[in-house]
Amino acid sequence: MAFPIRVNDVMSSPVTTASPETPASDAAGRCCAAAIGSLVVVEDDAVIGIVTTDDFVRLLSEVSDPETRSLSEFMSTGVVSVDASATLGDAVETMSEHDVARLVVFEDDELVGLVSTDDIVRHVPQILQRREIEDHERQTARYHRQQETAYEQADWDVESTGLDDDRINVGDRVTFSKTISEQDVESFAAASGDTNRLHLDEEYASQTRFGRRIVHGTLICGLISAALARLPGVTIYLSQDLSFLKPAEVGDRLTAVCEVVTDLRRNKYQLTTDVLDEDGDRLIEGQAAVLIDETPETGRVTVETLANS
Repeated sequence: MAFPIRVNDVMSSPVTTASPETPASDAAGRCCAAAIGSLVVVEDDAVIGIVTTDDFVRLLSEVSDPETRSLSEFMSTGVVSVDASATLGDAVETMSEHDVARLVVFEDDELVGLVSTDDIVRHVPQILQRREIEDHERQTARYHRQQETAYEQADWDVESTGLDDDRINVGDRVTFSKTISEQDVESFAAASGDTNRLHLDEEYASQTRFGRRIVHGTLICGLISAALARLPGVTIYLSQDLSFLKPAEVGDRLTAVCEVVTDLRRNKYQLTTDVLDEDGDRLIEGQAAVLIDETPETGRVTVETLANS
């Protein structure tokens, strides 16, 4: 059961509206008074346009008497809408498809809000950038690194993908898989102090929206850190943005997938950091920035090549 962030969670509401005959000066005054950046233009209960600060600026640059112009003369038409129940991912898809930064929001055919890229970034900062970086070509050469971790367990699976044994490159990818056990949940609760009964008490959890116990979200995030630890070198977290899309249950086998998407220079890199279940459904979506130092001499390892193509 997924609980994604939806448009109605982040949209601006109520919407300030104006008629197409409204003078530009009056409309600008409304925007200033309400500290908003846009007005929805409505005629006969139908949305026919939208006016933003960009439209006001363009009007000022193009005409000598902007105060006499009505909204109908410079508003943006062809308004794109989205349902209030749509996920933020769907909203971003719609914005990208139509090359717009704002969507008018409807619920049961009623105008209920306005959602912009600013609204989305404020709540899920990585979502827009993720769309820009997910279509790049993946590497095909594969090798397994016996990395300088303190120990491994039989239940853990690690796979790395890259082209260079000596350094990190854009496109390098590492996955870490393990089954989340009862002991994992109990140990994490004790270590972190997060003894929320949702994770530990079956009867209590059965009465929540989930209907059963779920794994701590931050325990699942730990798999991302485990994957990053398998990158060559000493990986140091600088930042991490996460969206929790779907819960996991005790006994689920999960896989963290970390891929280098940007070389930030000076040994700093940006990565996508996701956690998937056995069906390939994304439970967590995120981005991280890391610093990767050279491996100390006592920890240097060799790379066993599995395949190159």
